[in-house]
Amino acid sequence: MINNNTKPEWIISSKAKNLFVSFMFIGVVAFGFTMITDSLRAWSSFLVSFFFFTSLALGGLFFVALQFLTNAGWSVNIRRYAEAMSSFLPWAFGLSIVFFLGAKNIYIWFDASNMIGDHALEGKISYLNPTSFFIRLVLFFSAWIVLQKWIMKITLADKAKDMYKKVVKPSVIFLIVFALSYSLFSVDLLMSLNPHWYSTIFGVYNFAGLFQSTLAFIILFVLYALKKSWIKGYVSENHLHDLGKLLFGFTTFWAYIAFSQFMLIWYANIPEETIYFLDRFNGEWIWVSIALLVFKFIVPFIALLPQWAKRNPSHLCAVSFLILFMQFIDVYWMVYPHYSKSVIKFSFAEVGIFLGFLGLFLYTSTKFLEKHSLIPKDDPFHDESTSHEVVY
Repeated sequence: MINNNTKPEWIISSKAKNLFVSFMFIGVVAFGFTMITDSLRAWSSFLVSFFFFTSLALGGLFFVALQFLTNAGWSVNIRRYAEAMSSFLPWAFGLSIVFFLGAKNIYIWFDASNMIGDHALEGKISYLNPTSFFIRLVLFFSAWIVLQKWIMKITLADKAKDMYKKVVKPSVIFLIVFALSYSLFSVDLLMSLNPHWYSTIFGVYNFAGLFQSTLAFIILFVLYALKKSWIKGYVSENHLHDLGKLLFGFTTFWAYIAFSQFMLIWYANIPEETIYFLDRFNGEWIWVSIALLVFKFIVPFIALLPQWAKRNPSHLCAVSFLILFMQFIDVYWMVYPHYSKSVIKFSFAEVGIFLGFLGLFLYTSTKFLEKHSLIPKDDPFHDESTSHEVVY
């Protein structure tokens, strides 16, 4: 069992840390090489990985805030992994500034002259312009980081007996801020790639993917820690069962929102709306669209349906990896048709840049875990979480 009186510096080996650094180096090389050969592809790939990992970090903080507001006892012994994911946010802020410097390559509205004379776009100039875009990026990340630091300051002070009273206020504020800011963040980074198109459910669609993939990542974190016996005796198959149920539920929720967005646009048949799906049903992109339906909903839905599936570590691990991969493909599907209309482009550029972000995300998350006990030792619900049982 873990010695809760010491910080587990032994958690991550030097070999693992070197691997993360190697991933980051590959990412820098891939981005630099792609910038030389095709700058539009470089920034498109950067956007995919940036949005994917920023969403995971926000999803971790959302999970933490939600547990506190509901006074959830079962999740105390796995909460640290979600907290670790949120530690990527300050790095994401820095990367957002890097992205802003190259955003003119992929957003036509960065040049106002492209919008003059287009009646549909002229009305959006006050919102879609570099200055307001930059201001929103700074405001969003500043709010997220301040609230993350506020929540972490309270939750990491394990001996605070009134922790749950103190953490309610920042958790409520975060959920309110998150609901609005993440929707606008999705609009700014993804929907505005085609400024003619709009969907009022787009923010909810991205939130559904965010939380589905966040749950999958937490499951992988927990399974790895269990394999290493770091949390043996504190986390059991009952915790996995509850995480599996949540993953199953949000897999269904994602499908519901995805279908709602598609069905309403298909039924209304308005040109300003249908252009989005027409681009993704033409050429090779139709296969990606079908793959999302099959591998992000149908396969995980069936795979997580039986009770035993939510309690089997190897099975749950495979499903979680599949969902994370398909979440990346989903973001790729939202971005890349604006770069390549009919041909799928996926090679060293996309893989290398993704590995760079993955290395940084894992490095920041594991550094967080090294500094803090994996189990919130003096949490008032610690015993409840340790003895947690699922009876249904």
